[in-house]
Amino acid sequence: MPNRHHPPCPGAPVLVLGAGPVGQTAALLLAHWGLEAVLLDRSPERDPVGSKAIVQQRDVLDIWEGVGAGAVAEEGLTWDTARTFYRGDELFAVRLRDRGASPLPPFVNISQARTEEILDGALERAGIPVRWGHEVTAVEQDAEGVTAVCATDEGTVRLRGAYAVACTGAHGTGVRRALGADLRGSSFEDRFLICDIRADLPGWERERRFYFDPAWNPGRQVLIHPCPGSVFRIDWQVPPDFDLEREEADGGLDRRVRQIIGDRRYEVVWRSVYRFHTRVADRMRAGRVLLAGDSAHLVAPFGARGLNSGVQDAENAAWKIAFALRGWGGEEALLDSYAAERGAAAQENADVTSATMRFLVPPGPAEKAHRESVLRRALTDPQARDQVDSGRLAEPFWYTDSPLTTPHPERVFGGRPPRGTDPDPGPGVLVPDAPVTVPDRPDAERLRPLAREGLIFLVSAPGHPAAVLAAAESATRAPVAAYGLTDIDTDGALTRALEPGPGEAWLLRPDAHIAAVVDASDPAAIAAAVRTALGAPAAADAHAPREEISDGVLPASG
Repeated sequence: MPNRHHPPCPGAPVLVLGAGPVGQTAALLLAHWGLEAVLLDRSPERDPVGSKAIVQQRDVLDIWEGVGAGAVAEEGLTWDTARTFYRGDELFAVRLRDRGASPLPPFVNISQARTEEILDGALERAGIPVRWGHEVTAVEQDAEGVTAVCATDEGTVRLRGAYAVACTGAHGTGVRRALGADLRGSSFEDRFLICDIRADLPGWERERRFYFDPAWNPGRQVLIHPCPGSVFRIDWQVPPDFDLEREEADGGLDRRVRQIIGDRRYEVVWRSVYRFHTRVADRMRAGRVLLAGDSAHLVAPFGARGLNSGVQDAENAAWKIAFALRGWGGEEALLDSYAAERGAAAQENADVTSATMRFLVPPGPAEKAHRESVLRRALTDPQARDQVDSGRLAEPFWYTDSPLTTPHPERVFGGRPPRGTDPDPGPGVLVPDAPVTVPDRPDAERLRPLAREGLIFLVSAPGHPAAVLAAAESATRAPVAAYGLTDIDTDGALTRALEPGPGEAWLLRPDAHIAAVVDASDPAAIAAAVRTALGAPAAADAHAPREEISDGVLPASG
């Protein structure tokens, strides 16, 4: 849904190349900021075959809810426990927690085909058409914009935009080549058989189950995920020479399934075989074009970091393009920060999933012996369990080293937190969600959607929001608001999550990441934090027109 606070932005549209979930999300978020998006895809129409990426993380569901695709969370099958087994014994179970008080589940499983269908409905309601059958064969740029040269059934079509977001997926080699970008990394020799079956498996409906070296796949792994409609996704690690057609013809696939589920009736819904890759683009920005999703990074699926990270790419790109077009920040600094932030996120995901794959598929005898030792010790030694890598589940990236983040000497990022937990809130971290109450804003029920209206300050010092707002407005023409924390914190969940110190002002940027924590009584520090968050070191023109979020300030009580 377009943001009601931001009217349409005149000028050239933004081109979105690729109409998969990442491209769909990018187009919807651009519309949220009042921009026109032109969505292109080389396919003649939507292909609904296969479940593909099925695991969607809470913070991605939050993004989708904000653009009118909340049905993904509503229809998806919620799960909150990840169990890991070695042979026949359970090693540990990770139960997923939320530092804040989000109403959304930690993860849902739903087929990518259904997710795309839901996002298509949101695109239709937002008035964003998809131009199918437009294969981008060249990308031309100049100082004013981008031209996508497309091959269509009617001949060559040239489409002009101010910027472009390339979401053409793993097979978007032509677009990457046109931009001078390359995916660099490695591939894994072992293959993975993916099979979706419909069956009745009581007790498995809300759990992710990972098996190391089970009797029914000796020396390799099996992963099982529940999906809506009594469907279960099963991933088997198989040898490099695995032949699916031969496996089906001689009854091998049926034997594989029955080794897991026994004599129960089942139906094969979809099956495929994949090789997995770890590759990251050597550049995520090429002039006025930003690469997102599988166009920019490929990772193994253990941990569900592919699509989830791609959606976060889309959000990062959309607000920065919008702020650049509207003159609310430093254009070059904002676009460079996209490459810095999302490039670091892509590398983090590559590192995490590569470590998982090395544990799953040891590259040599020494690594294999180490893995077997860890798994055997983990049966009785809790400390050894921390070394077992069955896939660290998707989580937002922390922009602690971003050029847009103002460091705080006492709120230093402590590194990657334990499995299933969130880091302590501080500069660079995605703010925990919580219920809020804003006078005259019955639509404002949660913190995250409020943050995504522009820049907002949460002020713990009574009586300071108005002064904080004045200092912030001196630094930018972007929409900005300041709220007394005690006034909007409906039930204390937000205060408990943040644990703010006295006299602090917490700056949230438009993707709900914490940009700074500063002294609420220091106008210079407030203005500097705003300019840093927008990549705009020069002071803004105080007399320029400003867009307002609402009243702009909510006085603190006391």
